[in-house]
Parts: sequence; structure tokens; C-alpha cells
Amino acid sequence: MQEILIVGAGIIGLSIARALRKEGVGRIKIIERKKTGKEASFAAAGMLAPHVEAERKDAFFKFCAESNKLYNEFVSEIFDETGIDVEFRANGIVYLAFTEDDLKKLKHRYEWQSKAKIKVEFLQAHEIRRIEPFVSPDVLAGLIYPEDGQVENRKLLAALERFLRSSGIEILQDTEITNLIARNSKIEAVETKKGERIFADVVILASGAWTSLIRLNNQSLTLSEIKPIRGQMIAFRTTKKFFEHVLYSPRGYVVPREDGRILVGATVEDVGFNKEVTNFGVDFLSDVGLEISPSLSNLKISEKWAGLRPMSSDGLPVLGEFPEVKNLFIATGHYRNGILLAPITAKVIAEKITKNVDSEYLRLFSPSRFLIG
Repeated sequence: MQEILIVGAGIIGLSIARALRKEGVGRIKIIERKKTGKEASFAAAGMLAPHVEAERKDAFFKFCAESNKLYNEFVSEIFDETGIDVEFRANGIVYLAFTEDDLKKLKHRYEWQSKAKIKVEFLQAHEIRRIEPFVSPDVLAGLIYPEDGQVENRKLLAALERFLRSSGIEILQDTEITNLIARNSKIEAVETKKGERIFADVVILASGAWTSLIRLNNQSLTLSEIKPIRGQMIAFRTTKKFFEHVLYSPRGYVVPREDGRILVGATVEDVGFNKEVTNFGVDFLSDVGLEISPSLSNLKISEKWAGLRPMSSDGLPVLGEFPEVKNLFIATGHYRNGILLAPITAKVIAEKITKNVDSEYLRLFSPSRFLIG
């Protein structure tokens, strides 16, 4: 029986492990450089926004929309398996315009998306205020995307970890993989920072922003650089429920949680592996939140944090078999869509490994696209 080793215990690695287990794979081990689910997946806002963030109706949009459709079944099964409600809410996201320039772009967006058969409705200012009375009186108009929503990503991570541990899947924490040892175009083992070797029949790199730090036979992987892109966020807390929907603007977003937290995000910063929360970031996010809802000025910031999103050179995921090594798979580069894309990524990777199913997405997002010549 083959042993599968997954490097990375974020939302992608955990979801792939679960999918492999449900496909009948018996021997699975996960290795995490720090703590399970405490990097980008933990720092995320949990938005499921394939339509509100669509700039064109292309293959990547299709990938995102298809994963979004998998979410209801995905979280329902996880609830049955673990008893954890991950607060999946598919009640729509409202896109807001506050300036004349916002309004012009919003109308253009509505026009092309309607023609492209994307589900979207135009809302006048009074209609927005009726469904979200705490939105700023400066709002001019908006769009509602009824198929978008959110999930409480931290609870989802906890649920996935509970399922995997209860299924007997070992998760090695505080174990950093620095090198892959290959012979005859096949991985034999992975090597830790301490020089220890762990053997496996199949290796999956779900290592997020740290993927490019892992070497193959002590040489760089012939792969697009996966860059860390910092995203800072803040949260307020209130006993009164302010919002029913995720609220989105051209400058940021507000995500209401069931426990009274109101998340505001997010910065996009190319600063390497620096997870520092800055005064500039907090001020920017405060302005984002206050533009959407001046009522937030009455609340104190209760939490500040940052995460590092993994971005490839073309901004698209990197999925599938590594072109130079028979038993090495990669699932990274999800950038700002790791939570959204977890179900479909897990599905296509697990089906390829267990059934040799070649999804169109493995072709579209293959690491082979970065090979020269």
C-alpha cells in the first residue's frame, strides 16, 4: 500500500488529505513547518466570492465558480463527520459604489456580467439601505451576487483537522521540509531542516508561500516563483448585529461573523516573508471600514493580524504533476482564493492520484506551463 506525504497543513493540504482518505487511501501523513492551519488559511476572511471578484469569464472564473458550487456538499459532509458548524452562508455579497468613478465602473461591471450570464442584480441606494441599514448614507448604488457568500475559515480548519486526526492521519508539526530527494526521476524521500529523511511513495507540495524555498536534490525547482503577498486585516467586535451580508467595495470589504466580530480587509503587499502588522495597514483598513459603514467608528479594534498569500508569476494556481518527477504533485499558488478553491483542488488532485482522472484544470494550471521551451 502506497504512502502519501503532504507538505503543508493549510486549507489546501488538509482538504487534499481528507479527499484522499474518502477515496480509500490508507496511509497519509502531513508535514507542517509550524502549526496546523495557522498561516494564510487562518488569516483569511473566508469570503466565497467568485462572481463579485470576476474580471472576465475565463477558465479561472469557471474553476472558482465550480468550487463555489461544491461548498454546500463539502461543508455538509464535514458537519456530519465532525459536528462542527463552519458557518457557511451563501446569502450573497453586496458590491458597493461610493464615488462617481465607482459608479461608472460598477455600471460597466453590471453590463458585461449580465451579458456573460453571471447572476447579478443592480441595487439602487435605497434598496441597499433597506437590506443593510448600517451602510454609509454616501452609497450611490450597488450590485448583489446571490450565489456568493462566506465560511468561517478558522472553524473549517478546526473541523478538517478533527476529521483527519480521528481518521488516524498523522500530522507532524514544527517540521520544515527543505529538500526533496529524487533518484531516476522519482522522489524517494523528503528531507527536513534538521537533516532527517521521511520516505514516501507520493509527495504533494501544498506548502503555500513557502513552496519556492523547497529544493529538489538541493537545486531550485524549475517552477514559477511562488511569492508571499502580505494581507493585513483588522476586526471589530459588537454585541449588536450590524450586517447581514459581506459588503465589498473597490477598496476593501467587511465580513460579519456570527460571534459578533466584524472583519475588515485587506492589504496587498509584496514585502517578502514579513507578517508585521503596520500602522499604515491598520489606518488604511480603518478607512475602508468607515467608508462602508461610519457606525464602525463607535467600535474599538479588537484584533489585528496578517497572513502571507502564495502568488505565482501569472497569478494563477499551480496544480498537478511536476513535469520532471513521476510521483511529485503540486497544489499551490491559490493567492487570494485558497479557501474558495479548497474543495475543487482537493477533488482534482485526489482523483488524479487514486483514479488517474485528468481534469481539464490540471492541464490549465499545470506547473509545465512555466518550463522554458
